[in-house]
Amino acid sequence: MGLREQFRAAALGAGCSGVGICSVDRFGPEIAALESRKAVGMHAGLGFTFHDPERSGNLRHAFPWARRLVVAAWPYLPAAGSPGPAQRRTGRVARFATEDHYRGLRFVLDQLVELLASAGHRGVALSDDGRLIDRAAAVRAGVGWWGKSTMVLLPGSGPWVLLGSVVTDAELPVDEPMRRTCGSCVACMPACPTGAIVEPGVLDARLCLSRWLQAPGVIPRELRTAVADRIYGCDDCLEACPPGFRLLEVESGERGRIDLLDLLSADDNTLLDRFSHFYLPGRRPRYLRRNALVVLGNTGGSSVRSVVAGYLGHPDWLLRAHAAWAVGRLGGPMGIAVLRAARRRERDPRVAEEIADALGVAEDSR
Repeated sequence: MGLREQFRAAALGAGCSGVGICSVDRFGPEIAALESRKAVGMHAGLGFTFHDPERSGNLRHAFPWARRLVVAAWPYLPAAGSPGPAQRRTGRVARFATEDHYRGLRFVLDQLVELLASAGHRGVALSDDGRLIDRAAAVRAGVGWWGKSTMVLLPGSGPWVLLGSVVTDAELPVDEPMRRTCGSCVACMPACPTGAIVEPGVLDARLCLSRWLQAPGVIPRELRTAVADRIYGCDDCLEACPPGFRLLEVESGERGRIDLLDLLSADDNTLLDRFSHFYLPGRRPRYLRRNALVVLGNTGGSSVRSVVAGYLGHPDWLLRAHAAWAVGRLGGPMGIAVLRAARRRERDPRVAEEIADALGVAEDSR
């Protein structure tokens, strides 16, 4: 069995839904797309491949010895359970993050590196790595096709995959790109709760909830109600995609929800341990608590008002600000009273502005 066939057997045998090989030639169109979107602000301050599109789109900047990319796609359905209907006191987690699904992908990539080493070749595994536009590599390697949601879609797995690659100096035969498209289907576009897919294949990250739930700072007020019960990630465009929707029927289990009152009462170390596979800016659990407060403001009901109101006295201004918004949304005489008390003692102008806005909402709802 040749090296190329060994890769395919190892990856598919370990559970991958696709594997292919492509050149490491510069990803010219993808670099241009990243640069144009960055120029008009659609990157919303994201780094990763937006940080230096030329470097991310030309592997030889980081790996001058590179000759080929071996690309693998790891499915994460039905491994992830259905999040079920919205429930008070709980927040929904996108399916890719219900556990560390990258663990399986990393195992496969390490196997491929070992196969290369045994044949006398260099290999470096790349997954969720800003040095590579991984979706462009997957399309070039014939693993999948570009969806209008910007995701890569695979036959049999739809958009429910994680992508990884091994860069190597081995001169392997390359695969042809897949001759397949979404055709006339645009189901993903109206499914986005904020209209972030502004045209086929173009995502404006300034409107993307998944981006905001992993971003530092304040979640914009105009997007908070759209967050609904999401605490990490968003699956709406994937669920609407016909190849993705069909696979939801095979899901099993009831994972995918987090008890928010438990989260808000836990200490930092507990949260970092429990959610170690989440991306949190600076590894700071404040952002999970921020998200939890927004979700409770949307779905919590009167039973959580006292917990949320307690955060109006939190030492972290960011949490006080989002707690104010949530209390305003929950409303009621108690909410108005605690907001008025918070207004009298608040010294941070950012929080004071949130309190004033929340008071207006709560008083108008009486």
